[in-house]
Amino acid sequence: MATEELNKPPSLPSYPQMIMEAIDALKTEGANKSTITQYLETKYTDLPVNHADLLLNHLTQMKDCGQIVIINNNYFKAGSNSPQKRGRGRPPKPKEPLPAGALPPGPPRPRGRPRKDPNAPPAAKKPKPAPGPPSISKTGRPRGRPRKVQPQSVQNGVEA
Repeated sequence: MATEELNKPPSLPSYPQMIMEAIDALKTEGANKSTITQYLETKYTDLPVNHADLLLNHLTQMKDCGQIVIINNNYFKAGSNSPQKRGRGRPPKPKEPLPAGALPPGPPRPRGRPRKDPNAPPAAKKPKPAPGPPSISKTGRPRGRPRKVQPQSVQNGVEA
């Protein structure tokens, strides 16, 4: 930090102050590193030679200590009005408050199919259908693929 103080002209404010000023001025969708650099270069003409390195170091330090927040490569001021960073996946549904006087629901239902009751009587068996020809079902058609139809015999050299 001592080398930074030597390289910075005395007329410039500190880098965190300049960064916060740039973020305030570029409020539209936050400010990325290149827009902050452009803003500082237009406002302050006597920036040090190693300005890009100093800016990157200060942005990283400010992000680590919580002064600024980075979302989608854009820097925002940390605070109550800064956009919240979303986690992965679908956000949960908002919970509706219970009406006055209503009791809260019991524990949530467990996942999966409910277990069978071991004390329940056995279920009645289904009646078997009436016996009929084994190859014909209720529709009247035999099961499976129909048989090939044999071509009729040849008469007078012409197939019928």
